[in-house]
Amino acid sequence: MILLGLVLLIIGMVTSIGFLWTVGAVLVAVGALLWVLGSVGRAVGGRRHYW
Repeated sequence: MILLGLVLLIIGMVTSIGFLWTVGAVLVAVGALLWVLGSVGRAVGGRRHYW
């Protein structure tokens, strides 16, 4: 999710499309939040891990 957000941020910046910039920023923020919650051992979505 973080990588997808970064790709959208870059594409939005290069093409000057504000919508892609906004969606990319939201995806990076949500991905970072889920990463932090998962790394401290908190169950995310009812699961402690995804495999």
